[in-house]
Amino acid sequence: MRGRGGSRWSSCGRAWALLRGAGLLLLLLLPGGPALGQERAPRPAQLFELLYSRGVEAFSAGDFEAAVRYVEQALSSRRRLREERLRCHLECGLPEPLGSARGTGPAWELRFLRALLERARCVRLCEQNYEDGPEGRQSYTGIAGALSRSPADVRRDFQRRMPYSYLQQAYSQMNQMEKAAEAAYTFLMANPEHMEVLSHDGNTDTGGGAKLVDREAQPHLEYYREAVEYYEAYDFPLAVESFERALKEYFKADRECRLLCEWSENYGDDERVEKTDGFYEVIAGLYSQRLICEHECVRDLATWPDQLSPIENFLPLHYDYLQFSYYQVGNYEKALECARSYLLFCPNDEDMQDNVKYYESFLEDSMDPQNVKPREDATIFMKRHKLESELIQSAIANLDIPYIEENYWTNDGRRKEENQVLSEMGSGTGDAPEQSSGKQPVAGLGQEVREGGPLLYSHVKFVYNSEQLNGTQRMLLDNVLSEEECRELQSMASRIMLAGNGYQGEVSPLTPNEKFEGATILRALKFGSEGRVPLHSARLFYDVSEKARRIVQSYFMLNSTLYFSFTHLVCRTPFSADQPRDNDDLSHPIHADNCFFDSKNNVCKKEFPLASRDYSAILYMNEDFEGGEFIFTGRDPETVTASIKPKCGRMVSFSAGRENLHGVKAVTKGQRCAVALWFTLDPLHRELERLKADEMIRQWNHEQSINPKDEL
Repeated sequence: MRGRGGSRWSSCGRAWALLRGAGLLLLLLLPGGPALGQERAPRPAQLFELLYSRGVEAFSAGDFEAAVRYVEQALSSRRRLREERLRCHLECGLPEPLGSARGTGPAWELRFLRALLERARCVRLCEQNYEDGPEGRQSYTGIAGALSRSPADVRRDFQRRMPYSYLQQAYSQMNQMEKAAEAAYTFLMANPEHMEVLSHDGNTDTGGGAKLVDREAQPHLEYYREAVEYYEAYDFPLAVESFERALKEYFKADRECRLLCEWSENYGDDERVEKTDGFYEVIAGLYSQRLICEHECVRDLATWPDQLSPIENFLPLHYDYLQFSYYQVGNYEKALECARSYLLFCPNDEDMQDNVKYYESFLEDSMDPQNVKPREDATIFMKRHKLESELIQSAIANLDIPYIEENYWTNDGRRKEENQVLSEMGSGTGDAPEQSSGKQPVAGLGQEVREGGPLLYSHVKFVYNSEQLNGTQRMLLDNVLSEEECRELQSMASRIMLAGNGYQGEVSPLTPNEKFEGATILRALKFGSEGRVPLHSARLFYDVSEKARRIVQSYFMLNSTLYFSFTHLVCRTPFSADQPRDNDDLSHPIHADNCFFDSKNNVCKKEFPLASRDYSAILYMNEDFEGGEFIFTGRDPETVTASIKPKCGRMVSFSAGRENLHGVKAVTKGQRCAVALWFTLDPLHRELERLKADEMIRQWNHEQSINPKDEL
């Protein structure tokens, strides 16, 4: 028996039959759709778009009070618009569902179209009543006019939470620091890479110790995060309570997400309608696009605001966590119910099948195990999801709908750690099952730490371990890069780097005596695809960083996948390039990689987003410079415990916490270049640019018929 967190599943593929024919597709798409009309005119600007544009204009003009007023009104207006659309759909959908118009005989099409037109009339009237009401008329007063930003740009800004970036800066200018901190925090939740929203000391605290609130927090994700924390702390009663809340909020959010697809602007594009399409092709195409929007809710609801990709297996994970949590609190009926719910999503999972048998053996004698069914919420969801998938596949095959359905319930997401409850099945004892010690945590600080795993590549040379480097979770390797690879990376670096890239664009972010230049992995690949640098060189940057990740994961014997948190090619050059420097300031001050180190008070504050980093590595590209040694210190940052001279192909790696304070001595002559890498064990905090880079590599591999397994 086992329970797990963040789990992958085995054999969770699709084996669903596909329905064919546009006519059948039309008949089965019952929930309703957008009203049909003639060629669409450009839609008028919505109130929140007008308000936001005015707010941005006021901000640019330095009128921060007006900027705050307009942007806050835009946020409220957008929120009210969403609420009204939900209300309109619910009101217009209740009297007569479109499915009731389906039937036989010569008039069934007319009954269907009458229901369709009535739905369209009802929704339009409902929206007009909202827009023409006292609040709507008053709100538009003095706002109407041309948009300074396109509706598409406004939508993207709201998706990226850009209004809160303007708010935090405007509130700061008005000296309303609590509101500024809250706006900054809300923005940072979706944009952790934007370090400029932090205050000068890297702290988002309001100063009064008040807990900051994410104004755009999604309840189902917040309850899920809370529940996982309880689970990992072995507080299973509270985990059960929070997971149940998370499921309740998830299905509420799913319902709202689907209702709002009626207003999606991603379908009904006239340019997609062929002139030869008949009535059924057009209406089936529109319905299909709406259905795709609804089907994608499973992705949207599983995606944290700062991530591009969803949490794998997100909804089934609730039942996975719950089955083990209910088991831990001795509720075997609920555990069985949740285990069977999980199997609806992945029926071939052998571990969960074993769990079902195990739970059945502990039910009361008076209870028939077959009477314990999967939960109704999971059953209804899966029936609808399967039918949606079948209809979408039919539309793709028969109507040339351009859509690739992704399967977010795969065998790639399971963490390696699992709970095992070892108990003899069929022993005939009536005692409660022996409970395990709970979920085995991911390796990390404060847990069991290991090192000495295989280096994976025969040419890589081991140099020093933690003990030899006078610390913990440290290693030094040579020959990770060849001389030729070092030269190629250096040549590319000189053509793609930006001054201060990644550090708010400052030329000298760490010391006034050196110029800091950098380039991200995505920038390198884009330059390669555009022919501005050799494509092979850009691919080399990608490949060697992946090589380093695999080595770090293997050497430190991590029992969970290591993900990229940030990938950066960096070079440091003293400003007095022709003369050696005689000052001894540090090129990079003493710091830790996953907390803000306060050297004055000798404390390290763990704060988002740095706190998500678990391991670091620096891969050096050259040695033809003076100074620039990498140094470890003890808990006293003045005491150097190890010093490392960079050279081509040398790599130092270490855990990212306070236990590995480190810095870089001044570069006194020449240019020092390296690939800096930060890693996380938390898939929710993967590097966004890395995900885009992965997609580019997959596309290139597909175009060139390269097997990804041969890449390294």
